[in-house]
Amino acid sequence: MSDALLSLENIRTDIAQYHILKGVSFSVPRGQVTMLLGRNGVGKTTSLRTIMGLWQAKEGTLTFDGADITGAPISARARAGIGFVPEDMGIFGDLSVEENMVLAATNGMPDPARLEWLFSAFPALRTFWKSQAGALSGGQKQMLSIARAMIEDRKLYLIDEPTKGLAPAIISTMVGALRTLKQQGATVLMVEQNFSVAKALGDQAVVMDDGVVVWTGAMAELAESSALQERLMGLSMEAH
Repeated sequence: MSDALLSLENIRTDIAQYHILKGVSFSVPRGQVTMLLGRNGVGKTTSLRTIMGLWQAKEGTLTFDGADITGAPISARARAGIGFVPEDMGIFGDLSVEENMVLAATNGMPDPARLEWLFSAFPALRTFWKSQAGALSGGQKQMLSIARAMIEDRKLYLIDEPTKGLAPAIISTMVGALRTLKQQGATVLMVEQNFSVAKALGDQAVVMDDGVVVWTGAMAELAESSALQERLMGLSMEAH
């Protein structure tokens, strides 16, 4: 396995009285796409939010690029190079597409070459550049959310269910953009329920169940074994 950019060791996260993460341990190899898989409600989104610092780990250690970030604030994690695409998109609906992108750029102005690449990956961004983000379709909002995280090179991209509820044509566009990001050597940790998308993009897989990791290995190994999918997730994901 490649050098780990991110490592979680025995992470425990509580939300109110609920014990969501019950000792999660796994690593994200540098320069690879790691898929975080499992049934709904097993702790995948909580894991991403804990890594970003939106929820604080009660126990355990988070190590990012050689530094302990367990108690670091969200701003410090962002400055360290972690970008986050939440499941709820996290865009500013009252602002224009342009204003959303400018706010996402560290220096307040996106790099022109990077912006052109994003326009080629997501043509709708150029079309609706001056439009209010809240008026976009669901797929266009998701594109904007991902583009905001991609506006600058990040050491790590945390992406939570980017294709959820999207039409096949939009999913194809999304996968194409994420594949290009992967080819550029990006490190990605992604939650994804669409198994065909996970299979197309993933190098490694981490499967969770009931707040713990139950399996880690090559995405190809999981994709090739219906029996393994059924044992780990309760069903064959090939049908989904």
